[in-house]
Amino acid sequence: MICMKGLLNKGVFLLVVGLLASCDYQKYNTIRQRDYRQGDKYVYGPGLDSPAVQTKRQYPARPELADRTNKIRQKLFSQGSQGN
Repeated sequence: MICMKGLLNKGVFLLVVGLLASCDYQKYNTIRQRDYRQGDKYVYGPGLDSPAVQTKRQYPARPELADRTNKIRQKLFSQGSQGN
């Protein structure tokens, strides 16, 4: 009886997955709304192929953080941390 119950559960699960995959599941899970920043040069830049103005911001360099940054890079991207 236990084997039949497990088989029935698996069958129902596969049936539900098949039904959800066959019908457009979450087809209407989108929202259409007006872009209130449309045409904003700060967000989209002055032209279609130009970067946004906000990406041009430069921050002052802090040389005291260079050593710490290099240690983090070494730890993350060294050959030993790749799992080889």
